[in-house]
Amino acid sequence: MFKINRLNPIANVGLDLFTDNYELVENFTDADAALVRSASVHELELPGSLKAIARAGAGVNNIPLDKCAEKGVVVFNTPGANANGVKEILIAGLILASRDIIGGVNWVSSVKEDPDVTKLVEKNKAKFVGTEIKGKKLGIIGLGAVGVLVANAAIKLEMEVYGYDPFISVGTAWKLSKYIKPSKSLEEIYRECDFITVHAPLTDSTKGMFSKETFALMKDGVKLLNFSRDTLVNDDDLIEALQSGKVGKYVTDFPNPKVVGLEGVIAIPHLGASTNESEDNCAIMAVEQLMDYLENGNIQNSVNYPNCDMGVCTQAERIAIHHRNVPNMLSQFTSAFAQENINISDMMNRSKGQWAYTMLDIEPPSTPDIIKRIAEIDGVLRIRVIK
Repeated sequence: MFKINRLNPIANVGLDLFTDNYELVENFTDADAALVRSASVHELELPGSLKAIARAGAGVNNIPLDKCAEKGVVVFNTPGANANGVKEILIAGLILASRDIIGGVNWVSSVKEDPDVTKLVEKNKAKFVGTEIKGKKLGIIGLGAVGVLVANAAIKLEMEVYGYDPFISVGTAWKLSKYIKPSKSLEEIYRECDFITVHAPLTDSTKGMFSKETFALMKDGVKLLNFSRDTLVNDDDLIEALQSGKVGKYVTDFPNPKVVGLEGVIAIPHLGASTNESEDNCAIMAVEQLMDYLENGNIQNSVNYPNCDMGVCTQAERIAIHHRNVPNMLSQFTSAFAQENINISDMMNRSKGQWAYTMLDIEPPSTPDIIKRIAEIDGVLRIRVIK
């Protein structure tokens, strides 16, 4: 019986996938695995029973990845599950940045009691004239699950689309419209585009990537859209760029005290993935990944351990080992089994940075003694016996 703790509410369509081998528990300290959305895990003590955390969403800034990896706790996320929801709100953001719809709606609300509101509308609508997005240049930084959908949608809206992603996957490249113009540098995006949208993870190299220096390279009046991460933008430099007119509009899904209410800022209350469909997709994906890991040892879409998939366990026993990515680990594992005349019928080893993961299908089954010996090998973080 696996115990699952929910740190946030998770859509029932995902929870309904759990079989009778799973029990939902209220106490995190008793859990084999946890499901989370926005709750912070940084302040929580990770119990020894905890084997995995699944984030129903893409961002994992609320989870201590290295701390989890050190304890052999796999952290999953659900890339692409909410991509369509983010794509749709971003297209709305493009239009809101081009046409002063929000200003017009707010003005109408302010004169709603005037008996001549119809005449006032016709007299004042010129104050809210905007531009069309057709024919404008859109630069997309990051062509992952969301970026590729935005790019293809913008092409259908007859925009001229530039894409930049030095790490684009082969699978994503196949999904891109042939009309996307590949950019070899960020500077080309900054220099050429009327609209710029970013879909990049927050790392040391991307934090504050939109700054005084990068704004200086952009067109006057550029519209910047940030539905990725708040701190990709240097707020102080953005405020200066808005005041000077260098940035015409800033559309963000991450309101903060510095930008809320500023002229030229459209702040949306983190609604990118807030659709019923996105929440359902994330819940299903998170639960399926947890179940496959707990039952078969397979890892898909982990952010702190390598992907490793050997399918359903059909042998007498499967051994899953979390360990440091250092030399001579595999030979120690195989030697330990050989000494007990245990055959390894299949094996897979993968690494990711300083962490590694090994699965071995064996027959006959292991003994408590050999599991103890492997667990005591220097560099082994966790060992699981999967029947």
